[in-house]
Amino acid sequence: MAYIVIAASFGLAGGIIGRIKGSSFLLWFLISALVPFFGLLAAIAYRFERDELRRQCPNCGRVTKLYDALCTRCGTELEFPEVALSPERTPPALHGH
Repeated sequence: MAYIVIAASFGLAGGIIGRIKGSSFLLWFLISALVPFFGLLAAIAYRFERDELRRQCPNCGRVTKLYDALCTRCGTELEFPEVALSPERTPPALHGH
């Protein structure tokens, strides 16, 4: 019974962290619940999806992540672009006063 409470607690924490970083709550809940300590560490170390550079599909115009090899809308194989689009969430500008 104690293991179930511990696994559920780690799963909830991992799911919340994964969702904050823009990934799937359910995926990180399951990973963190099945491998309690290491799953939570993996969720903490996982990248923020909103901070990833993006690119536009030359065939259909869909904006995808820079690391995507195929367009999820039309299936076009994407070459590495010369110019990348800014992330969904751009970091605040630094002010040098």
